[in-house]
Amino acid sequence: MSAGVLVRRTVDGATALRGGGAWRPTPYQFVGFLFWLVMSLAFWAVPLCCDAGQHAAVVERLEDDLLRPRHPMADLPGAGSPYYSPFALAQGVAARLTGLGGWEVLRLTGPLNLLVLLTGIGRFVRVLTPRPWAPVLALAAMTLLWGVERAWWSGYLNLMSMTGNLAYPSALAIGLAFWAWALTGASARDAGAVRFVGPGGLRPLPGYAALGALYGLILLVHPITAVAAALGALALVGGWQRGWSAAVAGRWALTGAVALLVAACWPYFDVFALAGDGSVDAMHRRLYLDLPGQFGLALLGLPVLWLRARRTSWRDPLVLMFAADCLMVAYGWVSGHYTYGRVLGMTLVPLQFALAVELAAPRPWPVWRRLLGGAAAAGACAGFLTVHAGAVVPAAVDPVGFEQPPDWPAYDWAARYIGPGEVVITDGYHAVHAIAGYGPNLAAPAWPDAALDERERLRRAADVRAYLDPGSTRAGRAAIVRRYHARWLLLTPWQRVPEEAVVVAWSRRTGEVLARVGE
Repeated sequence: MSAGVLVRRTVDGATALRGGGAWRPTPYQFVGFLFWLVMSLAFWAVPLCCDAGQHAAVVERLEDDLLRPRHPMADLPGAGSPYYSPFALAQGVAARLTGLGGWEVLRLTGPLNLLVLLTGIGRFVRVLTPRPWAPVLALAAMTLLWGVERAWWSGYLNLMSMTGNLAYPSALAIGLAFWAWALTGASARDAGAVRFVGPGGLRPLPGYAALGALYGLILLVHPITAVAAALGALALVGGWQRGWSAAVAGRWALTGAVALLVAACWPYFDVFALAGDGSVDAMHRRLYLDLPGQFGLALLGLPVLWLRARRTSWRDPLVLMFAADCLMVAYGWVSGHYTYGRVLGMTLVPLQFALAVELAAPRPWPVWRRLLGGAAAAGACAGFLTVHAGAVVPAAVDPVGFEQPPDWPAYDWAARYIGPGEVVITDGYHAVHAIAGYGPNLAAPAWPDAALDERERLRRAADVRAYLDPGSTRAGRAAIVRRYHARWLLLTPWQRVPEEAVVVAWSRRTGEVLARVGE
């Protein structure tokens, strides 16, 4: 968050000889702290869901072995899995030092990621404008001006999705991207350098190298966010850098080279191999299916981008950033690499932040700006009431019946019987996403992973379906149990318990049954 304001005041007594000063928070520091507090409580109040089981499983595997973690969800080697990023490694170290499990580490990670995000927003907006209320309005726009339909995906940090996504690597990567943009923009705009202070004075080259290391870290933490971060960096440098020379080009080339070097040196996986991996493209096609409903309110910033282009030039960094992101999203649709659609969340940032900067202008306002402000306020209210209110209004005190965040069941009732690393056969939607986060393995992992050939994962999924088929034979089921060294079944209420299985526990909430099989 931006720096506070030092207010001089007259004091009595001995201190009057020295003068005095009282620190007063800036508007963004005050609002940002309240936002951090409310959203942290909201995040802790909502059951972790969706991808959280996968990330909790990553922490569990690293807690067991930091140097050679197993596959996050299967009893297989984990070499090459992109889930083992520097962020995950730090979580694994924290788990080992504290003795906490994967789910508990995620709970603590959410508020920390939110702190990085909020400070990054404040720093980046202050590079765009000195207007003190601009960061506050940017935060409001970024969390509310999406659409009137729920947009919930990793890397989508609207108010509703924050209740579930704050602990994800994407949340940290976006926060770091704002910090990187702030440093990049300040250096390019001021025709100066990212500087470190050393024994010999101001030294620009280490600063550019450190900035490159930051971009490299973003690439390792969440590669798809790094695509948006790189596009934003190019927009900032292309829009603001003046006085190009060999020395200037060399400094920026150093930043890029260090970013690539940091990413290449990471020993757990090859991040560059992911560029040609299309195993998750099909599941991301739905990102493109309801763009107006999920993102329409953000278009309120489009007239402001047009005004910025007219006032200055098409080289305005926010204009360039939005255009580059749109081209990347379009490329994902045309090429069939729908994974690039995940850039959509960051594509809204130039729209939202440009609107915030414009509405932070001092009064009096001309008529057009008053109309723009009224439209933005109406859009924020529409987004809050149709999508986001349930994120901060608990159901117990909700007088309207706002749509609430997902309420997934916990599986600690089953995990207490399953030993770490033991294999579970299940195809229940919630169970297959969550149970590995407690330490067990799945016969068939829920998500594609570079550490496991996708054909093998699909074959495992077919075996699970064959085992749970009502027409399966005892001999066929026994062969599958031996193949995967399975010890447990986690069955939905509609699936029959095989004759050779022994029921151990069941869930009162979901009706699911845990049964023991194998030796």
